[in-house]
Amino acid sequence: MAKATGARMQTTVNNLDKAVLGTCERFEERQVGGERYNLFTGCTRARTATIVLRGGSEQFIDEAERSLHDAIMIVRRALKHAHVVAGGGAIDMELSRALRDHARSIPGKAQLFINAYAKALEAIPRQLCDNAGFDATDVLNKLRQKHALADGSGKFYGVDVNTGGVVNTFDAFVWEPALVKLNAVQSATEAACLILSVDETVKNPRSEAPDASAMGGGRGGGMRGRGRGRGMMRR
Repeated sequence: MAKATGARMQTTVNNLDKAVLGTCERFEERQVGGERYNLFTGCTRARTATIVLRGGSEQFIDEAERSLHDAIMIVRRALKHAHVVAGGGAIDMELSRALRDHARSIPGKAQLFINAYAKALEAIPRQLCDNAGFDATDVLNKLRQKHALADGSGKFYGVDVNTGGVVNTFDAFVWEPALVKLNAVQSATEAACLILSVDETVKNPRSEAPDASAMGGGRGGGMRGRGRGRGMMRR
């Protein structure tokens, strides 16, 4: 508030000077729902804004807050790093196509690993289609056809959630910060490498319990009573 109004923080109200006071065009106390808020409007140095979320349930408010936070963070990263890539799964399909082409030039089992990585990248546009209620198989086939063009004119094509088809997402202003995509690909690659590097045996915790052997011995002891050496009691 001090930065927005140009005021200075004071530890006491004695001997106040006009130089330490801030200014705003309008101050009012307004009730929003069951809460009362002090609103400062027309601040001379304001560079921030306050968003008040209202809804019928806590779950709705939490979901709206999460969506707004994600959108704000994306804009923040885009302002800090001006490089962007085509969204809507376009960059993922282009990476998948490039990896598949590169895999054909590599002999041996390494080709299978690269193809598996390329297939995993198609999960992004597929999930976009599922979330929008479209036929993912049909849309992915159209995207593969566009990205396979020899002249490279289809490298910016991604999922069009408005029509259920494909569109040049770069021209449609559907962008993603390049830094976000780089971090996502790097994190996913590190996670996959970590899982593949695990070579230890996963054991059931119940088999390591102290009473596990006693349970097995009890079963074996019960079977001994049925052997030939010990007769069964008869009435």
